[in-house]
Amino acid sequence: MFDVLRAVGGLCLFLFGMSVMGQALERRAGNRLEALLGRLTTGRLTGFLTGLGVTALIQSSSATAVMVVGFVNAGLMTLRQAIHVILGANVGTTVTAWILSLGGLSGQTGSWMLDLLKPAAFAPVLALVGIFLYLGSRRTARRDTGTILLGFATLMFGMDTMSQAVSGLSDLPGFRELFLLFRNPLLGMLAGAVLTALIQSSTASVGILQALCVTGQVSYAAAIPIIMGQNIGTCVTALLSSVGATRNAKRAAVVHLSFNLLGSLFWLVVFWLVRALWAPAILDEPASLPGIAGIHTAFNLLCTLLFIPLTGVLEWLAVRLVPDAPEREEPSLLDDRLLTAPAVALERCREVTVTMAGEAARAVREAMCPPADMDEERWQRIQTLEEATDRREDALSNYLVKLSGRRLGEEMAAEAAGLLRIIGDLERMADHAVSLAASVRTMAEQSLTFSEEALAQRAMLAGAVRELLSLTQAALLNRDLLAGAQVEPLRQVILARREAYRTAHIRRLQAGITKGELSPFWSSQLWDLTRIADHGSNIAACVLDLSRHRLTPHASARAAREESPEFLAAYERFEQKYPG
Repeated sequence: MFDVLRAVGGLCLFLFGMSVMGQALERRAGNRLEALLGRLTTGRLTGFLTGLGVTALIQSSSATAVMVVGFVNAGLMTLRQAIHVILGANVGTTVTAWILSLGGLSGQTGSWMLDLLKPAAFAPVLALVGIFLYLGSRRTARRDTGTILLGFATLMFGMDTMSQAVSGLSDLPGFRELFLLFRNPLLGMLAGAVLTALIQSSTASVGILQALCVTGQVSYAAAIPIIMGQNIGTCVTALLSSVGATRNAKRAAVVHLSFNLLGSLFWLVVFWLVRALWAPAILDEPASLPGIAGIHTAFNLLCTLLFIPLTGVLEWLAVRLVPDAPEREEPSLLDDRLLTAPAVALERCREVTVTMAGEAARAVREAMCPPADMDEERWQRIQTLEEATDRREDALSNYLVKLSGRRLGEEMAAEAAGLLRIIGDLERMADHAVSLAASVRTMAEQSLTFSEEALAQRAMLAGAVRELLSLTQAALLNRDLLAGAQVEPLRQVILARREAYRTAHIRRLQAGITKGELSPFWSSQLWDLTRIADHGSNIAACVLDLSRHRLTPHASARAAREESPEFLAAYERFEQKYPG
């Protein structure tokens, strides 16, 4: 009973350590993970190496498969590219098994130098270093490094506890008979598939098999079919994640299943023939920890070599199993599956924010037309653009809140918060575009027009706002800090011109040059134009804040006015360009 409890406790620690280590590795990988995933649009070999590298970083082929489903669902990757990444992921997941196999080195050799490589020797040291980094540092990167070391130490402690607890099972006749039963290839494959499907990690499943090897009752004849089955069971996670996704995303999950299922069945037949015709003596020998790791790696490499020339066949099969929908499916803008890779999810948020900025800017430019040009078609375009920014603002806000709920690094958390501020300003900018357009449209309907002087002043102010929008877009899209630094001085010129133009309007009223009924339209349009400039300045300031790692909202705008000598030079240049 105590051995069973220890084995269960060791298994829990093992799974927990693996989960914690994988999540921390993913956070710590950060930009490197994003850079790797950015190469997905290239060729077959690069896609394979990308899948291998990402999975080696986060130590979970299931997580990589879920990300791939999310990429396909979001339209970031084609099905053919997804196939290459999935092939690489199956090889990258074998790294942990080799680390766990170090535990069997000392018993085989008796060398004290190899004893130092045994995890039981270095895991406590890693745990000590990890706890110092985790508790003694405020920097997220160092705390994540500490979490990786603690997760690995917990994983190894759980593995060691499991191995010690199950070592006594070697004397139980029922345990020996169980693994004799698994010598039947089909039963062994089924057992491996069911276990992996339950814990949803082939790496963890292989680790459990390695722990059972210490009993000496797990022969290679039983271990090989179990490992084949484990590759099938790991597909459950990707299949579940494809529920509710687009057809192409479902096909990516089907490719993952087809690759592992067909590969396992093919090599199972080969294994059965070899065993039936030649009966190698090694199959009856007890499996070792390095032996299990070697089989796991060899099997995944063989499956990959088998299917790399047949990616077209896998694609054809997936299309046959998941046929096209009657209506065209639109890719999901922000897929929750991408949240498993926060760096990638954040990059997707940036892209959608840039798209939203373009829509808001187009709405503003359309709205700044003269009353004579405000026809019904233009009015509908402006409303459509404003509604699009509303939808994107809602989607991005919800998605960024979910993303912020993940454990992010300092820079990623700051950027997520910055994007939340930016999309709020973009949405309000589009609202002011509609307000401006409504004012212009009403003037057109009532056949009202400003005086020539007023039209010239409004055109001058509109030109300044157009330039401010261009600078803001350059700062947001290209991280152009020089353009971003010019937004605030231009905004200050726009504010000064608004006051001057309001005064000029009062003088025109007093001189009888303009009608009093135009005053509300003049004030409203000046207000909307300057508020658009305000929101553009907020966005540029946020970009500058993030580039300088400032977390205080609009700190850069204040610093520009108070500290930067370039501010006055830019202000004077814009004053000359847009005279009052």
